[in-house]
Amino acid sequence: MSEEKIVTAALIIIGNEILSGRIQDANLSYIATKLNDEAGIRLAEVRVVPDIEGEIVEAVNAMRTKHDYVFTTGGIGPTHDDITAECVAKAFGKPLIRNAEAAALIEARAKEMGREINEARLRMANTPEGAALIKNSISAAPGFQIENVYVLAGVPVVMQVMLAEVTPHLTGGSPTLSRAVTSRVSEGLMAGGVS
Repeated sequence: MSEEKIVTAALIIIGNEILSGRIQDANLSYIATKLNDEAGIRLAEVRVVPDIEGEIVEAVNAMRTKHDYVFTTGGIGPTHDDITAECVAKAFGKPLIRNAEAAALIEARAKEMGREINEARLRMANTPEGAALIKNSISAAPGFQIENVYVLAGVPVVMQVMLAEVTPHLTGGSPTLSRAVTSRVSEGLMAGGVS
């Protein structure tokens, strides 16, 4: 009988606001559960990195060679510290381009909302050359995929719709099954008999 391969993923949470405690991450548990339950993919490693180019590039390169899938959250918005797209492009040695399809989606959404399109909003259309877009049905600005790296929004509701777009296309194994057992015996007393 052959043993089934365990398919693993890593998550890179990007943002100074997470590290400072100003914003609490709400994506880790959601991603771990969805990957396991819907795709049989085990979240095996998580890193939280600041908005620093070298650290993001290093994390992406380390994780993409070690795991079957890598997901990033955060850093793809319109502000100056949203540098994830540039960093992922550098990690892959690809030029950062203005993705015409992404720009059209963002422009159409701005027009629909009666908002002026500006360079800050259009920054969200930048992707590494050759990246595939990940649909965002909430605010239109897409995430993207390049090889085994999936770049998702940090805002939980937006990340969730992006993850829903990609999960059906992932190849995993069997989900990890678990059962919670409640006991009045302390952990210290049980530890010896559990291995």
